[in-house]
Amino acid sequence: MLRTGITAAILFFVAHFAMLVGVTTPEKFYFDEVHYVPASRQMLQPVMPEPMLNPMHPPLAKQLIALSIHSFGDAPLGWRYPGVVFGSLAVVAVYLCGLALFAAQGPAIAASLLAFFNQMLFVQSRIAMLDIFALSFSLFAIAAFIHGFRKERPHRWFALAGIGFGLSGGCKWSGLFALAVCIVIVGAIRLMQGWRTEFADARPEDWYRPGLWPDFKWWHFAICFVLVPAAVYLATFIPLYGFSASDILQAQRRIFSDNTTTAIAGHTYMSSWPSWPFLVRPVWYLFDRIGEDRIAAVVFLGNPLILWPALIAVAICLRDWIATRRADAFLVLAFYLGPYLAWALLPRTLAFIYYYLPSATTASLALVYAFKRGGTPRWLLWVYVAVGFAGFVAMLPISAAFIGTSMAAFSRLMIFQNWI
Repeated sequence: MLRTGITAAILFFVAHFAMLVGVTTPEKFYFDEVHYVPASRQMLQPVMPEPMLNPMHPPLAKQLIALSIHSFGDAPLGWRYPGVVFGSLAVVAVYLCGLALFAAQGPAIAASLLAFFNQMLFVQSRIAMLDIFALSFSLFAIAAFIHGFRKERPHRWFALAGIGFGLSGGCKWSGLFALAVCIVIVGAIRLMQGWRTEFADARPEDWYRPGLWPDFKWWHFAICFVLVPAAVYLATFIPLYGFSASDILQAQRRIFSDNTTTAIAGHTYMSSWPSWPFLVRPVWYLFDRIGEDRIAAVVFLGNPLILWPALIAVAICLRDWIATRRADAFLVLAFYLGPYLAWALLPRTLAFIYYYLPSATTASLALVYAFKRGGTPRWLLWVYVAVGFAGFVAMLPISAAFIGTSMAAFSRLMIFQNWI
């Protein structure tokens, strides 16, 4: 435990420092900060003005931004510092997911580094948007679930997961996709147990066993995955609405209506969910000319040296789950595909590649799994981490606005025309 705590602290402070450098550039709103910062400012008023800004998302992430504005001032640092903190926590959460999956420090650290170097996590941690908050809470919940999955008595860990998912949903409804994955996993296992399903050549590493969680009852399931998340989620509305059940219920209706409507205008950088893993259409958060031949740019794209090979790693996980029924391959696959394919079921037409952030982050676990299997030399994983770092550094001029870049360098980084 001591080693885990020290490693987690080191990862947090290194990521925190790296994300904090130059975070106040630009000194103006960019991309969706124009929606979320004014909504957060509103929450600092003694009486909430009407109309309420940005009612289409739950309040927790905006409350955290508001707390930062109150503490650090209504300026770029105040707007963006909570994202830096929660982005750093997300790196730690990936490390804990890796520990729960691989039971080894090296692979867990490698997974957290690959998640950081995938570029998406870095960019999303330096802008005052809601996604990084939902991601961080969700990753801690996933780590708790994976840890509990291997226990005979998972009750405490599943309850902790429920708390994390409730907080994630309190930031953005998409944070509940991973909760749905957990519900499906536990429900499927209980159904198979009810059918008295057994594998003819059962092995200890199987994802399903007839004797799994012998005293985890249906009411434990309801408490951990329904009541606890719901109570935590609804509690995030109390600072805004008090204990008025009618007002809180009306807020849910508004969120549901706004997030399921198909009557939304198009957007220059919108993209459909099948294209996200292939990095077909990035989102330009910022593109400012700052000189004769200099630009300040922030693009949400993803590191191709990490996210393209991750597709092969996911395919390896799929193969191993089918062929050998490995629990670690199954869990990696579930938490990659679940939050991603959920977008295919929604009627919403306006979508962006940053919706892929949760799956892109858990893809680092798939990569580590692929490098660990078989007789792959241990050093090869660290060589790949170094390759991922090189790609991350190469993309810094279009990931951090304070660096700036020339038009020539910009043109070299934009490999494909549809990236512009």
